Amino acid sequence: MYQYIWDAETNGLLLTTEQSKFSKEPRPVYYKELDILGFDQYWTYPKDDSAPLMWAEANNYIYKGRNVARTKGGSLYTKPEIIILEEPEPDGAPLQFVDVEGMCRKNQELMETLVQETIQKIYNTYREYQSKIDVFYVAFSGGKDSVVALDLVQRALPHDDFKVIFGDTQMEFPDTYDVVEIIKERCSEQGIGFYRAKSIVKPCDTWQLFGPPATSNRWCCSVHKTSPQINLLKELTGKSNFTGMAFTGIRAEESNARSNYDSISEGRKHTGQYSCHAILDWSSAELFIYIYFQNLVLNRAYLRGNVRAGCLVCPNSTGKNDYIKRECYRENVDGYLNIIASTSSKTNYTDNEMRGFIENGFWRTRRSGKALNFGQDDFEVDTKSKVPIITAYRTSVEWLPWAKTIGPVAEMGEDLWGIEFCDKIYQIKVDRANNMTKFVLKNVGKSKDDIKFTSLFRSVIIKTLYCISCGACEAECKFGCIKTIDGKLQIGDKCTHCYKCHDVHEHCLRYNSIRNKLAEVTTVGGKKLNGYDGHGPREAWFSSYIKYAGGQEFWDTDGDGLVVNKKKEKFRAFLQDAGLIGDRSDNYAPTSFSDLIVQMDAHSDVAWALLLVNLVYNSPDYRWYIMNLEDGVDYTVDMLRQMLEPETPNDVKGHVKENIINFMKIALVKTPLGTTPVFATANADVKVTKSGNEQISLNCMRKASWQSVDSKVVLYALYKFAEACGDYYQFSLETLMDDAIERNGVSPTRMFGIDRDEMIRILNGLSINYPEFISASFTLDLDNITLRDDKTSNDVLGLL
Repeated sequence: MYQYIWDAETNGLLLTTEQSKFSKEPRPVYYKELDILGFDQYWTYPKDDSAPLMWAEANNYIYKGRNVARTKGGSLYTKPEIIILEEPEPDGAPLQFVDVEGMCRKNQELMETLVQETIQKIYNTYREYQSKIDVFYVAFSGGKDSVVALDLVQRALPHDDFKVIFGDTQMEFPDTYDVVEIIKERCSEQGIGFYRAKSIVKPCDTWQLFGPPATSNRWCCSVHKTSPQINLLKELTGKSNFTGMAFTGIRAEESNARSNYDSISEGRKHTGQYSCHAILDWSSAELFIYIYFQNLVLNRAYLRGNVRAGCLVCPNSTGKNDYIKRECYRENVDGYLNIIASTSSKTNYTDNEMRGFIENGFWRTRRSGKALNFGQDDFEVDTKSKVPIITAYRTSVEWLPWAKTIGPVAEMGEDLWGIEFCDKIYQIKVDRANNMTKFVLKNVGKSKDDIKFTSLFRSVIIKTLYCISCGACEAECKFGCIKTIDGKLQIGDKCTHCYKCHDVHEHCLRYNSIRNKLAEVTTVGGKKLNGYDGHGPREAWFSSYIKYAGGQEFWDTDGDGLVVNKKKEKFRAFLQDAGLIGDRSDNYAPTSFSDLIVQMDAHSDVAWALLLVNLVYNSPDYRWYIMNLEDGVDYTVDMLRQMLEPETPNDVKGHVKENIINFMKIALVKTPLGTTPVFATANADVKVTKSGNEQISLNCMRKASWQSVDSKVVLYALYKFAEACGDYYQFSLETLMDDAIERNGVSPTRMFGIDRDEMIRILNGLSINYPEFISASFTLDLDNITLRDDKTSNDVLGLL
């Protein structure tokens, strides 16, 4: 992308010949945005949207190259504060329009170069992939990026060789549908096929059935965007296993995640589906100049001050953006906010309390159905009996259609069925009584095949109980065996048993969203969340422990006077959970693991990473944070309190919640868990009182990725994971990274924020350097990780 400067002459942007990897994403500002925010109280300007009046970079408002104002704060119900920095025009004269024509003229030469390069890239991609692609299409959203992408594609390719697919979530801005109608008409005039992909279930229903989407559970994208597009393209191509190439409007500057995209990529979720991000390197400056120069349709949502044209209510949208959306489309937005309120478990909240709950975004943080007020889990799995028993809380369970996806099904007797899987006939005994149906897996043992069958049959019951024909499983099936007919899911008799339909999150997107509502309070080893009474570990305490090698002198001196009274008691609990000392019967003697840690520096992030692995399996408090903090989210104290409510039902005064927050706050500020960081970072104010006591005030915490990952620590965590999962030493990377799966093990990718590509690099390195411990292979879309079952996590420690 080109760098830009402000041009006072045109009140516009002027591109320069210098290249840039970063843009402040400028956008034009029209009078309607100024009105909504209240600028009409300060400035005079024409009420005419034929041209913009100024520009904005984030919250800063630029007029003729000068930063004249900025906004601060803002939320759904609260207008942002306006801060005037200087008068745009002298003596309060009216604002003048941006000279759009003059701006375009000055940028014409550079834009023509950029446009021709992009058109050539689109055409070259088309030629390169033409022989292996069934359908080329523009993924159209109605926003500025997809409008530009579509215009460039139609200039590059024959009009009868691609289609336009509008992914209609049915939650779009009303202004977006106006754009769609205009584009649809223009496509018709130009001989371009235009199609609308939308789910057969409506958002007003899915929000009630799934619960509102959250930052860690955006089921809405699969149900209302991805799956409808895949299913429509199957219909258009006449192929269940089609190969498609989507030309997208994705740009690197839109988010950190997208900045790592390649211009051509193959989908991980749907293999064989390619994307060409034609304008990946364009900035918004270049984008708007192109729109003005080509006189393309501009979604009126941007004229009102919306930074993006997307869904009306999104868990990833916050602050000022939420305020503007609600001001523009109040009736539509409030409809979804009402569903958030009506489905929340906060049934005792007053109207004002619920308003605060929604405005502060606490609804976005839910990870399961615990935060919802409807229903309970419809089944239970008993693994303590001699054979697995799955109890469904219904007397009528139509499970046989889904059972066909495991293998051939045959009736063997009264209420006795057999399912063929991996050359074995698994017997299922069905008992119905007291409004329940019990499925007894009569001949399931402990082999890998038995474990896999149990998982698949559990998936069958989940799908049977929770399916609403959302279309996700139909999209996953590449053999056309799953179809939605007259609103009902139909499973054909020619299933190939590829099990792709079982690989969706927790086997069913709806179940994944509302599951475990009535699960017990988080416990590990019978211990409940307690927060170590608010006493988090400190590096200085740990230094003293290492100095005395964890011996009796450490306890006799109260850790050189640093760890006294209650602190000593809670630090001892921490050391036990970290696997450093034994229990009281062992006189709290240091363990062999402690001997290893003592050899390391107290400041070592490797030592603290090893401690974190042990803490995840021995401390419910650390495990809760590991499993509940999501990347890219700033968790305030209020948000953490809300998230902890389901885990602390008897904590009326909130003391337990405060302890849980306080201990982690200290750990992040005072140890490498947060200072390196190994796990997360804390934005906190640290003050020393007159009496010499230290006070730490937490503003927010954010999960971080361990940047200097030690592969041997990952290997240790992999063995701990396998041992916790019942000595399950062979698994796929996809399984390892799927946090939605119910299991006792916690993946190292979750602990240390390791993404897929980095994990593949680590696993390949471990396989080369420590073949006696691990082998991993990655071929095409298949992957396999095998740990040696004659080794243990303790053996791994010998490598450190």
